Amino acid sequence: MAEIRVLAPIDGTVVELENVPDEVFAQKMAGDGVAIDPSGNTAVAPISGTLVKLFDTGHAFGMATGEGAELIVHIGIDTVELEGEGFSKIATEGQQVQAGTPVVTFNRATIERNGKAAVCPIVSSGVGKVIYRASGTVRAGKDVLFILEV
Repeated sequence: MAEIRVLAPIDGTVVELENVPDEVFAQKMAGDGVAIDPSGNTAVAPISGTLVKLFDTGHAFGMATGEGAELIVHIGIDTVELEGEGFSKIATEGQQVQAGTPVVTFNRATIERNGKAAVCPIVSSGVGKVIYRASGTVRAGKDVLFILEV
């Protein structure tokens, strides 16, 4: 068994996944993890690996590691409906990135002005089990958000 330390992709306050206002995330249908109520405006890679998916709208991205772990970082809830408004992609799909590499910037005010929740779920959609979850305030690319045992 190996442990993968997943760093916070966004500055903010940790929110339990069960408290996310979207039942797909709250009921862990998309995977286990945690969410962040963002205070920052840049999402960075939470692990080193491949940026396997970066949506055209910039609202979400997926990463994979050599160990088979897959992560989804979703910026806000139902933000795909904004069609990219308030989001700017920095990285490109398929890119190899190190943990802490900026991927997307976003504007929380734009998200909320359009009636969407800004909370950002980060879930493991691949192999592994979450064995540790952070609480309180986290800093993007610096603090461990959760540990995945694979």
